[in-house]
Amino acid sequence: MSDHVHLFVRGDHNFVLSTWVGGLKRAMSVALVKQQLWQPGFFDHVLRSNESYAEKWIYVRDNPVRAGLVNDSANWPYQGEIVLIDRA
Repeated sequence: MSDHVHLFVRGDHNFVLSTWVGGLKRAMSVALVKQQLWQPGFFDHVLRSNESYAEKWIYVRDNPVRAGLVNDSANWPYQGEIVLIDRA
C-alpha cells in the first residue's frame, strides 16, 4: 500500500514493540532522507492463534484489492510472503 505498511513481528519476553517500531521508523526516515515520512504512533494487534494468523495474513494480502489498486492480490508487486513465525 502506498500510505501504510503491515508487519508481522515476533520477539522474546523482553521485546518492546513500540521501541522496535520507533527504531524502524527512524532508520527508514534516515535511509529515505524524509523528515515527515511517518505519522505519530501505530496500531498493533496481538495474534493469539494459528487461525488469527491466517485471517490477518489474508486481510493484509487483500488490502490492495480493497483499495482498488489491483484486481487480484497476486498482481500486487510489493506483496510479501508467509514465513513461519515460531510461537516458542
